[in-house]
Amino acid sequence: MYKLIAIDMDGTLLNENKEISKANYEAIQKAKKIGKKVVLATGRPLLGVKKFLEELNLISDEDYVAAFNGALVQNTKSGRVVSKTTLHLNDYKLLYDLSKKLNVNIHALTESSVITPKNNKYTEVEASLNSIPIEEIPVESVSEDETIVKVMFIDEPELIDKVIKKIPKEIKEKYTIVRSAPFFLEFLDKSVNKGVGVNAIAKELGLDPKEVICVGDAGNDIDMIKYAGLGVAMGNAFDEVKEVANYVTLSNEDDGVAYVIHKFMLK
Repeated sequence: MYKLIAIDMDGTLLNENKEISKANYEAIQKAKKIGKKVVLATGRPLLGVKKFLEELNLISDEDYVAAFNGALVQNTKSGRVVSKTTLHLNDYKLLYDLSKKLNVNIHALTESSVITPKNNKYTEVEASLNSIPIEEIPVESVSEDETIVKVMFIDEPELIDKVIKKIPKEIKEKYTIVRSAPFFLEFLDKSVNKGVGVNAIAKELGLDPKEVICVGDAGNDIDMIKYAGLGVAMGNAFDEVKEVANYVTLSNEDDGVAYVIHKFMLK
């Protein structure tokens, strides 16, 4: 019997208007009512998910969130950190040098902002999605004390397609690299992914992976989909996500999350 469902946000829980549908909201509340755990597992920073946690009534001493693709796992009420694994300023500098060679735009996420050497439309997207400020600052001027949670190459999807093929082997070996959207390529500490984040929550709650459902649509969801007892891809998911999933649900426009909850948790 499945006791926990970990749900990605963009392209999964949220529709194209970045809203939680009535059907998804009601299914989550029904699951909660019978004691099922609902966790948001997202590439977003904590600030970018807070309003949705509030909307879903997921702020309590028993609720957790996996933010930054699993780099930060916290209790939603107290803010107690279950696990936290970040990068360093040297990682940002290294990846900035690579971005110049590949001619691709770059920014980095701190715990409360997005920093970039040159503002562009995709940094604007990041800031808008997550209600966080943009700090346009030269990489060499970033404080040594700044916490760099993740670094992202952000550009036209066709360019990201080409960049992925050109990433050096030593970079691939050094970082977890995931494509969270057609225009976002993310670099995290090698030990970090959403599967690790969800596992930290499951352990905190005394649950086995076979009792966990994970639902997602993009490359950054693959690790948690592989980890789960039931890995679910959205109908609108990338092909490579569908290939590793145990089950493919409806799209995010057709309340695919609600469908999964009704089919596997409420019956």
